[in-house]
Amino acid sequence: MPADAAEEIRGTAHGTAPVPLSVLDLVTVGAGRTATDALRTSVDIARLAERRGFHRYWVAEHHSMPGVASSSPAVILAHLAAHTDRVRLGSGGVMLPNHAPLVIAEQFGTLEAMAPGRVDLGLGRAPGTDGATAAALRRTDRLNEGADDFPQQLAELIRFLDDDFPDGHPYRRIHAVPGPVQATSPGGVQSPHRPPVWLLGSSGFSARLAGTLGLPFAFAHHFSAQNTVPALDLYRESFRPSAVLDAPYALIGVSALATDDEKEARRQVLAAALNMVRLRTGRPGLVPTPEEAEAYDFSPMEEEFVASWNSNVIHGTADEVRSGLDDLQKRTGADELMLTANAHGGDVRLRSYELIADAYGLPTPA
Repeated sequence: MPADAAEEIRGTAHGTAPVPLSVLDLVTVGAGRTATDALRTSVDIARLAERRGFHRYWVAEHHSMPGVASSSPAVILAHLAAHTDRVRLGSGGVMLPNHAPLVIAEQFGTLEAMAPGRVDLGLGRAPGTDGATAAALRRTDRLNEGADDFPQQLAELIRFLDDDFPDGHPYRRIHAVPGPVQATSPGGVQSPHRPPVWLLGSSGFSARLAGTLGLPFAFAHHFSAQNTVPALDLYRESFRPSAVLDAPYALIGVSALATDDEKEARRQVLAAALNMVRLRTGRPGLVPTPEEAEAYDFSPMEEEFVASWNSNVIHGTADEVRSGLDDLQKRTGADELMLTANAHGGDVRLRSYELIADAYGLPTPA
């Protein structure tokens, strides 16, 4: 890793934000909308994030979900790189067991060549989908094997990124291109940057591994809130200084939606919660409209799920969301907050990030 690796990881807080703020994008598709509409919204939000001083913009990997058009993070990130100049771009994350490490090294080496010094490689060990889809992705039904092999897959990927397999290794003469090997060729010049590797998690496994390896850690608070504090504690306790970081650095993903009035926020998060009800009961679909959610007859069990789910969604007016984010950061000690706005309409999501930026007094360049 380059000497300034830590600088590419650690962000700068702007305005009155307690820590750097970033964006997590699932490229959600609402009922009556197309994937093209969703991707156009992603470009709009990435541009807003860059303009208002959000630190990074990550895209998640999910499969076989009609309401989530982020099955190919590297493709989407290449598109966003063409429409931005400064904001960091990355995966939140690539699900490593779904892919050959060499392929990921090639994809993110290519992204680094497109957007030098502003690409992150976030990695997860979950499939990002159901078991049958994971089997189709991996061409095997031995799914536990991929998760169990995660540390070995991670080590192989880092070797490809650094082009430093030892002599005698079967991959010694295999190189991820674009990559460091180009600097060793006659007349070769190579970028000093390489994408920082982050580990993502929703439990203790990746927290401990990230700490042991001295890597930055991203925790999925937005769908595993009960594990947030224990996982962050485990990460910090396990942390060992490395060439990448001399101290722990942890961000948390947070569901946050700000609207111009509190009632509209409740309507929007109810629609997003109905989408999760359908997903969790094997009926994934497009994100429903607030009107559809208001008309839906929730069963007592579904109402209980919605109440539990929405208790971890920070929503309301901009001031209410700011207060909720401040409280969460104090409670967890997170070094960075990565906000994901789940709503039916792209305009609602875009407005939410604008309102949060205003609430914290983030930059407003002409």
